[in-house]
Amino acid sequence: MARRQDERAQRITDVPASLSDRQRVRMKWYFLMMGTCLVLIVSAWTVVRLVSVPTAIAMSAVAAVIPPLAAMVANHHDGG
Repeated sequence: MARRQDERAQRITDVPASLSDRQRVRMKWYFLMMGTCLVLIVSAWTVVRLVSVPTAIAMSAVAAVIPPLAAMVANHHDGG
């Protein structure tokens, strides 16, 4: 028996991810962003400042923006 194209069978992958799965993904993104922030700050003021102080300041400015964005990602609630 042939199915019409607009008629789809229910599959397990059609089920939305559980809350714990979504939270795990948000935690990974949070730690990735905060790790990037830490790397930017440490490298800016240990290595890059010896080459270019303005670049170190720019790296610090970018690093200063990351924590609020990471908090928004970690607290994003997409239902469930």
